[in-house]
Amino acid sequence: MSVDCLHSPVPIRSFKSKPLADLWSKGSTGRIDKRMHARILRRLDRLDVAASAEEMNLPGFDFHALRGFDPVRFTIHVNGPWCITFEFEDGDACRVDFEQYH
Repeated sequence: MSVDCLHSPVPIRSFKSKPLADLWSKGSTGRIDKRMHARILRRLDRLDVAASAEEMNLPGFDFHALRGFDPVRFTIHVNGPWCITFEFEDGDACRVDFEQYH
């Protein structure tokens, strides 16, 4: 299930995580540790203006593609085991999720 978000027209097209979509669209959520909100929002701000997944390859983000996914999913580190994962489709970030995938 994907949650559409109205924060900006593109390139974040959809979210898999409702708490992450709420944080992006409303600025807060009780379902994600508040200590991570600012860090997550900085990464989502960057993802929002990225035209390709490779533009997320920034110091401290630990950007890489995840193996075994078609279409390819990418990940950036947030804190501890928590990461933001996403796909890119036609220049838009989509199916953005907040997860521990290890």
